[in-house]
Amino acid sequence: MADVAARAGVSRALVSIIFRGQPGASEETRERVLRVADEIGYHPDSAARLLARGRSRTLGVMFTVHQAFHTDLIAGIYPEAERLGYDVLLSAATEGRSEAKAVEALLSHRCEALILLGSDAEGAYLDELGRRTVAVSVGRRVPGARVDFVHSAEGKGVRQAMEHLFELGHRRIVHLDGGRGPGSAERRRAYRAAMRRQGLESEVRVIPGDHTEHSGIETGRLLLAERDQGQSLPTAVLAGNDRSAMGLLMSLTRAGVEVPRDLSVVGYDDSHLSHLMPIGLTTVRQDAVLMAEHAVRFAVERLENPESEPREAVLDPKLVVRGTSDRAPKTST
Repeated sequence: MADVAARAGVSRALVSIIFRGQPGASEETRERVLRVADEIGYHPDSAARLLARGRSRTLGVMFTVHQAFHTDLIAGIYPEAERLGYDVLLSAATEGRSEAKAVEALLSHRCEALILLGSDAEGAYLDELGRRTVAVSVGRRVPGARVDFVHSAEGKGVRQAMEHLFELGHRRIVHLDGGRGPGSAERRRAYRAAMRRQGLESEVRVIPGDHTEHSGIETGRLLLAERDQGQSLPTAVLAGNDRSAMGLLMSLTRAGVEVPRDLSVVGYDDSHLSHLMPIGLTTVRQDAVLMAEHAVRFAVERLENPESEPREAVLDPKLVVRGTSDRAPKTST
């Protein structure tokens, strides 16, 4: 800044005023100072200026690599954060990098609040984190933890999917579980409850899995192996999320099973991946943009009112019917 002031022939204080966008300089002087700054490659360090005032105005976002729905959420977080005057810093949890390490990296960069996408941390950890800083959990609710929660009504989404399959005549419906993934427990319970309401307790089957393509591929191999041993394929599979649904579709179609003629598949999330397949995936849509906007607003509002209590937003999901679901086959494959 001193170099800019010397070359432009003005005081350092006037340069500071111009870069803060405050009145006090003529338009000619303002243009000269900005031109000199550009010539010598000077850009004001907004982060340092904010930290000098005791604020970073940065929201930290913890996400999981390869989770397509997380990228959809991040795409919604940026514009809402910018609208409210905040920057966004990302930190990823991977197979070799724990969620806790990703979170600590964000805190070390002085993020004022954290937005956790699909956290699978223990409730005690989330509660302790929520007492250290403002934190919002997206996609997973942990009763008693001092954090804000934004999630969809998982049970309502599964009920929509199951009613769709029942209306198509499906009775032998398998659920590919999401393990410890966000929303999995609620989706599992809703699947069992829907089957019971139809008097199909004997047909209930939950196949262990997680929210990855590999889980779907392995489930497909299991069902095909059972078929080769003389058992019938189910007529439909409700997958824990879109990624596992995609893996299942890959495994089945490679073996010659035609979807949806031989077997229907329904996913959950309506991530951008569900639109990229040769046949569109029937899935339960979570509104990623609306979830992201709620998460950012919850974080910012609690930063501006530190005494406020954490809140919860439960958003309605919606079934999106595409090409992977159809009437149940009269005879199983």
